[in-house]
Amino acid sequence: MPAALDGIRVLDLSRILAGPWATQMLGDFGAEIIKVERPGEGDDTRRWGPPFVDGPDSPSAYFLTANRNKRSIAVDFTTPDGQAIIRDLARTADVVVENYKVGGLAKYGLDYDSLSAINPRLIYCSITGFGQDGPYAQRLGYDFLIQGMSGLMSVTGSPDGGPAKAGVALADIITGLYAGNAILAALHHRERTGQGQRIDVALLDCMLAAMANQALNVLVSGRDPRRMGNGHPSIVPYDTFAVADGHINLAVGNDRQFQRLCEVLGVAELGTDDRFATNRARVANRVELTALLTARLMTRPGAEWLDALEAADVPAGPINSLSAAFADPQVRHRGMALAMDHPNVGPVPGVASPVKFGASPVVDSQVPPDLGADTDRVLSGLLGMEAGRIALLRAAGVVG
Repeated sequence: MPAALDGIRVLDLSRILAGPWATQMLGDFGAEIIKVERPGEGDDTRRWGPPFVDGPDSPSAYFLTANRNKRSIAVDFTTPDGQAIIRDLARTADVVVENYKVGGLAKYGLDYDSLSAINPRLIYCSITGFGQDGPYAQRLGYDFLIQGMSGLMSVTGSPDGGPAKAGVALADIITGLYAGNAILAALHHRERTGQGQRIDVALLDCMLAAMANQALNVLVSGRDPRRMGNGHPSIVPYDTFAVADGHINLAVGNDRQFQRLCEVLGVAELGTDDRFATNRARVANRVELTALLTARLMTRPGAEWLDALEAADVPAGPINSLSAAFADPQVRHRGMALAMDHPNVGPVPGVASPVKFGASPVVDSQVPPDLGADTDRVLSGLLGMEAGRIALLRAAGVVG
């Protein structure tokens, strides 16, 4: 059964996380991804560790995160011969993805204008920190900086503590998802019109968009939200609560759920109390209600409360470590942990695509490639280059 993007070829000039996250998703959906890396060095994340699978010369966990279902070619496109190789590959490609500084590829003739001139159907996605224009266009953009600039860190952390970033590179990941979706939309547009196009995706834009209700709260009210720990600005009780042996999360989304919560906790009268009967009242009386609920929740262990709350259809859950999350029976049933066979180090782990297609299966079992592992096959198979020519390019350091 063919995958959704069978027949789509992506030339991936990106590195680190945002770009590779987007292209890995396209690879999971069946596209052919040709990852272009620097000879002898490769993607920076190859060296970002520990942990490594089997010592510092083996793949890093960070590289494994975003590079399955790809072929790696090592090409130095700072050289004329390397540039010619990339241009020849771009003629055969449907999509190019890059995350160099604004204008950084123009000097090599690998910018959108140059490549679209030889392939007008090409979709060319540029990922930067701040976009292709504006006063910050030439700045370097890193996830940590963007989390601060976008306002995310101003609403993350405890009320009496300092600003905190998310525990993963959320700006990079969200940008990768936006970029992948934009590429799919551009492919659909090309199917209807025959036209390729350039896509301009910026980390700051994407992170601001992902601020969602918090962003609209500011635009509607004119007031900046404050850090609330795990609390929700507009819903109560929607927070982390102490129990006899730790903590659990409650995510009570409506008044009926709140009444059932009160019944489970043995304080049914709170469900009809004017101070708490509606969400608006609960938000206004957040501190008092939280104290009352905590006093009840502290009387029993978390597992007992979670069983009782699940039986009453009250949304609640544990606070898992990552190892506990992967051991969860639902996660195991959904097959979210992968085991892929690496030719040099044996089985390596991965996290599966979360998308479950009904008619076009996801392909997520191809291990992230060694640096330049597919150089010869791509150059000979796609470009018809003879072995002698490849050997000369390798001797000159153009390919690896």
